[in-house]
Amino acid sequence: MTQRPWLDHYPPHVKWDQTFEGKPLHTIVDGTADKIPNNIALDFMGKTWTYGELQLQINQVAKSLQDMGVKKDIKVGLFLPNCPQFVVMMFATLKIGGTVVNYSPLYSESELMHQVEDSQTDIMVTLDLDALYSKMKKIADNSRLEKLIVCKFSDILPFPKNILFKLFKSSAIAKIIKDESYVDYNSLFDNDGSVRVYDIDPDNDIAVLQYTGGTTGVPKGAMLTHSNLYINMKQLLGWPPDLEFGNENVAAFLPFFHIFALTVVLNFGLKVGARIVVVPKFELEDAVKLMTKENISLFAGVPTMFTALANHKDADKIGIGKIKMAMSGGAPLPVDLRQQYRDRWDLDITEGYGLTEASPVTHASPMGEIGSRAGSIGLPLPATEVFIMNREVEGEVMPIGERGEICIRGPQVMKGYWQKPEATDAVMIGDILKTGDVGYMDDEGYTFIMDRDKDLILVGGFNVFPRTIEEAINDHPSVEEVTVIGIPDDYLGETPKAFVKLRAAGEPVTEEELMAFIKPKIGKHERPSQIEFRDELPKTLVGKLSKKELVAEEKEKYQAAKAAK
Repeated sequence: MTQRPWLDHYPPHVKWDQTFEGKPLHTIVDGTADKIPNNIALDFMGKTWTYGELQLQINQVAKSLQDMGVKKDIKVGLFLPNCPQFVVMMFATLKIGGTVVNYSPLYSESELMHQVEDSQTDIMVTLDLDALYSKMKKIADNSRLEKLIVCKFSDILPFPKNILFKLFKSSAIAKIIKDESYVDYNSLFDNDGSVRVYDIDPDNDIAVLQYTGGTTGVPKGAMLTHSNLYINMKQLLGWPPDLEFGNENVAAFLPFFHIFALTVVLNFGLKVGARIVVVPKFELEDAVKLMTKENISLFAGVPTMFTALANHKDADKIGIGKIKMAMSGGAPLPVDLRQQYRDRWDLDITEGYGLTEASPVTHASPMGEIGSRAGSIGLPLPATEVFIMNREVEGEVMPIGERGEICIRGPQVMKGYWQKPEATDAVMIGDILKTGDVGYMDDEGYTFIMDRDKDLILVGGFNVFPRTIEEAINDHPSVEEVTVIGIPDDYLGETPKAFVKLRAAGEPVTEEELMAFIKPKIGKHERPSQIEFRDELPKTLVGKLSKKELVAEEKEKYQAAKAAK
């Protein structure tokens, strides 16, 4: 099982076979604050917090949480968008041995209720915005939640935005019910911050329960230890060759409650002493203004963000060429988009790959002279082993160049799924994680993803990978975004269908013309039965193209057509 072809092609400034020591996650903030206490840590709409101020607030909140009974195995939920309170509450909870459970603000009430009960969350933190508080108050009244810590949104806005928000956005503020469960966030600072030190076991203590559909679709809490998250941040730290401690600016567009941003933006940014410009939500025009104004040097996003920025009319004025490290993850990065950034701004986007169960990053494309491979997710991170396993014979490693399931072993791999041993056993072979993704490794150690097992389209018995078709369509200069799904077919079982968004400034193209364009690029069995043009394609909360809505639409159409016959 010791195929390691990447060793001879690894970035010269990075050592693959290094050993990492796990540490409590809160030491990221303490270590940086002790060195540069007066540097800005967080910048939220122009209001700033230094590392020294952030450290003090974390200690004060940690002391109050201890007085509320938070300790090892107590779960504190964060139902927050990107905001300074997220950072304070997360690291305060971790410092005293508690476990953070992240909740998406877009979850439905039923999803929130399931996660609260399944994770055994006792304390929840949210903002006083009606869209958040009102939803969570219903959950608090009908679940195991004991305390609801409420933060005032206006408190984190600079003057005069805080006044204007109260005047003109009063309808967005919830009517707060101050019952026994209510805790005012500001009351947590009413102490000297002399927190009682808790002795954390980083290799075994769970820092974050991160819920995911995983490879089986049912939401489960991935148990990520302090070591998992701390080491994954350290694995990434040596990848860019020219970072300057205390002199970087990070654009935090991705949501912190998502594991990609938690590790690559927040933890990474704090470790390098960066000024993290915190943005509640990615809005294109706001993002363009921010990047034009700020000297952003570190940027992480999903491919749709990079596409939107590149297609903006002011793209050449927003400082893209000043970025030292741009990392794309969450979905495959189109080859032509990556080349566009190279040609226009001399910026080589680092494509990363990972999954929640691996904290999340396992691969990254090399930076600098060594370069990368078109269509590849790159090389395994330091101390990370990759195996391409036979999907039919468990434990059998496929030869170089042959397809199989991508499997991972490394210090960033989760402890398991929370209270779901059978689900854990389904994705683990000993200490090796089965990703559910189909791909292959070339003779230089670069991994290429064909597709996820669940996205595989079976056309008359032939395996068709949507990414193959998507790459072919993406090559057309008029195409901005594309996603491909399988739709029911009475004869073949399934056929591919492509959904395409065209560039606003591009030449118009018909379905017939696009079909003719991709015909020589893919096999006959891979040709889409239909191409549908849309003004917008569905996306997830973090901006990834989403297939599930389209699959549901097509299934409903198919069933209605059958019923009408």
